[in-house]
Amino acid sequence: MVIQRWQSLLLLLAAACMGFFTFMSLGQVQLPDYTLNFTTFGFSYEGESDQLAQTGYLMHTWGFFVVSLLSSILPLINIFTFKNLRLQKRVCIIELLLLIAVISTGAIYGYTGIEGGSVSWSSLICAPFIALVIIVMAYNRINADDKLLKSADRLR
Repeated sequence: MVIQRWQSLLLLLAAACMGFFTFMSLGQVQLPDYTLNFTTFGFSYEGESDQLAQTGYLMHTWGFFVVSLLSSILPLINIFTFKNLRLQKRVCIIELLLLIAVISTGAIYGYTGIEGGSVSWSSLICAPFIALVIIVMAYNRINADDKLLKSADRLR
């Protein structure tokens, strides 16, 4: 007997938060000559291309992208491990560690990635913090279901 209620919805919300975080703009870095757009892919030149303007990426951040992408895929995988609650709890803990890595990597790249630039963050930078809280809530729900199943087994 397996009970899977709210934690599925919570894990889906965490995956959506991290999916938006992974593929949308996290902020801008203002330099004296130009502005850079900061995403998990890297720092790209902002503005329209003309003959004098630079285009493309100034610096790629593939490691940040991979960790962020993993933290958006792992909750989706975790939904389908509902038959093994022990594995589901372990995957939640791994997801928590990945979210901490995303938060710290994003802060390091944002503040020290480009020298001499001032960073203006978008509101999407809160997504890993929200996902962190949601994953903790899902972990608590998984523990509650585990206790409920153990008490039901004890009554048999």
